[in-house]
Amino acid sequence: MAKFLILWEVDSARVPTDAKERGTAWLAMIEMVKADMKKGSTKDWGSFPGELRGFSIGEGTEADMGRLCLPYMPYVRFEVHPVTSLADNEQAIKASMK
Repeated sequence: MAKFLILWEVDSARVPTDAKERGTAWLAMIEMVKADMKKGSTKDWGSFPGELRGFSIGEGTEADMGRLCLPYMPYVRFEVHPVTSLADNEQAIKASMK
């Protein structure tokens, strides 16, 4: 199954200024991420301390990654990058040497 590096950034213009509202919204998104991890579409997730940005590792197809990101929009923007494994890179290098 294909893996993807997903870089995410919260749209700061959509973040509530009230601490309770903000916390409620963020906790709702955390629960969404937990559900994605339980389903297996998200393998890892993290945020960059002090920023409204972070990363996740997704697994599936390109369409799966589109479906994964949609529920978070328009509050979160995404960059989705397919990644290859060490073994895949090794095979490509060996193939290029023939």
